[in-house]
Amino acid sequence: MAVKISEAELEIMEILWRRSPLSAAEVAERVHGERDWSMQTVKTLLSRLAAKSAVSHERDGRRFRYSPTVGRDDYVTEESRRLVDRLFGGRVSPLVAHLAKREDLSAKDIDEIEQLLKDLRS
Repeated sequence: MAVKISEAELEIMEILWRRSPLSAAEVAERVHGERDWSMQTVKTLLSRLAAKSAVSHERDGRRFRYSPTVGRDDYVTEESRRLVDRLFGGRVSPLVAHLAKREDLSAKDIDEIEQLLKDLRS
């Protein structure tokens, strides 16, 4: 898979992951509350995503309707792996240690991490 998606493109993908297929106008409507992007900007981002094969499009009269071809879970997994590889030499434990030291973990966070580790051992 290994599709590299920019931050701006990711905002478009998040909209399409929530609901699709959507036209460029429908995407622009949904992104408008978050960003002040013109219709042309949205169309450009959709074109880039289509060129990367991250979205597909089908003609619907005079417009195109876009759908993601990359699942959100698959994308998050790939990006997480890339982050761990790049910053922590492919090892997860230094990432977890770094986050634990830098973030204020609540008792609930710690309980959830402990349960996750127990589940992984089973």
